[in-house]
Amino acid sequence: MELSLFNILDVLGTIAFAISGALAAMERRLDIFGVFIIAFVTAIGGGTLRDTLIGYTPVTWMENTIYVYLIGFVTILAIIFRDKINYLKKSLFLFDTIGLGIFTITGVEIGIQNNLAPIITIALGAMTATFGGVIRDILCNEIPVIFRKEIYATACLLGALAFVVLHDLGVERDIIYLVTSIIVIGIRLVVVKYHLVLPYFYIPSENEEKAD
Repeated sequence: MELSLFNILDVLGTIAFAISGALAAMERRLDIFGVFIIAFVTAIGGGTLRDTLIGYTPVTWMENTIYVYLIGFVTILAIIFRDKINYLKKSLFLFDTIGLGIFTITGVEIGIQNNLAPIITIALGAMTATFGGVIRDILCNEIPVIFRKEIYATACLLGALAFVVLHDLGVERDIIYLVTSIIVIGIRLVVVKYHLVLPYFYIPSENEEKAD
């Protein structure tokens, strides 16, 4: 695998999401097999969907098996040092947020490389960043964060939009990567700190209506 900034970011995003998945699995007291599965699908879920949608097969982790070994190694480290990792405040949120920022970049970059329309490229960046977490939450029997009122995918969409705009303006790639990651990670940190949420709509059930 060529050692470019893009590939380095992809590896870092994979590591962050693998740790996020492993921590989520251990919080729910899954066995060791479950921990590895959740870590794996969290790390490769978004990228697999991205590659499938653009017709890139075999998907990245099948073609470059270094990702498989990397996820396995990182998961083992997360299990061994789980107590130390948990000293980090909200460690699951931290690694999930880092993964979001990085995978938004890789998704948009691949969309641009494939000459996709800007709106599709932005959507591809958001899907790459969020769908690993969606699969993780579903397998852990939780409503995915992306479907709740908490601002999650919106941060990725705004970061992806900034990437596309800066790219069209001819800004240097390293700067675009930095700005995009700061936007995504920054938005997530702010909305969680100040409990900012998107509006949501609620229809009472028949039982609730009868109770009223």
